[in-house]
Amino acid sequence: MKRINLCIFCGARPNFIKVAPIIRVLNRLSGGSSSREVGYSLVYAGSADDPTLEDGLFDSLAIRCPDVFLGVECENLNELTGQVMSKFEQYLQATPTDVVIVVDDLASTMAAAIVTKKQAIMLAHIAAGTRSFDITMPKEINRLVIDGLSDILFTAGFSNNSIANKEGAELSKVYMVGNILIDNIRYNRERIEKMRLTDIDALAGLPLSEGDYLVFTLNRKVLLSDRDNLEKMLRVLSETAGDVPVIAPLRDSAVQVIMALALKKNINLHNLHIVKPLRYLEFAYLTAHARGIITDSGNVAEEATFNNVPCITLNSYTEHIETVKVGSNVLVGEDADLLRSALGDMVSGSWKKCGIPDRWDGRSAERIVQILLEL
Repeated sequence: MKRINLCIFCGARPNFIKVAPIIRVLNRLSGGSSSREVGYSLVYAGSADDPTLEDGLFDSLAIRCPDVFLGVECENLNELTGQVMSKFEQYLQATPTDVVIVVDDLASTMAAAIVTKKQAIMLAHIAAGTRSFDITMPKEINRLVIDGLSDILFTAGFSNNSIANKEGAELSKVYMVGNILIDNIRYNRERIEKMRLTDIDALAGLPLSEGDYLVFTLNRKVLLSDRDNLEKMLRVLSETAGDVPVIAPLRDSAVQVIMALALKKNINLHNLHIVKPLRYLEFAYLTAHARGIITDSGNVAEEATFNNVPCITLNSYTEHIETVKVGSNVLVGEDADLLRSALGDMVSGSWKKCGIPDRWDGRSAERIVQILLEL
């Protein structure tokens, strides 16, 4: 059978986590267990010295470093889109490629999708069919464009399938493969279970015990930019958590906003312990053994559902509604009163009954690769 050449495109750190299971399956196949020869190249939109790609990330994911760094670094999303389009086009023109695999909904992902189709190459989208139904959100436009251009849509759940089909996608090109994030948790379960809190250097000296702390993450610009509302949210977090320690692995931009606000408004954050961002496996262990999680990250909420850890999402929507309908996730938006109520339940241990959504079985990557090899 003809060899198939894949290009796996990543626009930011979270993308590597989602494509890692696919790469591990492809690596196994290259050992001779496949009837079809497969080659792949891992392409990253950013640079080799990107500070968000911590040392050990690729080792933790058991994948190699990117083969190609496009070296695009800029804050303006329109400028970033243009640069990625230009550089990725050059890559595709120089590299024989049968299928480009993209994931999620970043501006760089949309750029790669547009260039792929302009080069008449097949496009496959992982985590397709996610919608906020708010066209004012830049990522919503990205999603519509990427899904509209894709030849194959890999969805994580029934709700995503339904959206893709309603928007006119042919049934034959939509595949519900499950949540690929879960593949990583299952793959790393043994390594994570061997860890202890004392193995995490960033937590040294903190009075922590398993199941008796909260984890707090914050990245969304809309939350960080509304200082008045953020003040309310921080006060509620600190007051309602009470004596339960809150561990906050935060990036510098969020730390600066929170500390400046706490100082200016005299917010008592006695139980908030800010630490530097953790390595992938460290963070996986920390969240899996928490009493609860407060986050604005969809990925963190999805992993919390699989680990059956109560989770409060600081957003009014989620790309994977099954984390709310079936899983351990609760949406509170940017509402301090809703946060107080949900956090009170979390701290007291009176959380809702949770389950694991369909096909969250750790075999999503195997399904994806099998479908690609049958093209």
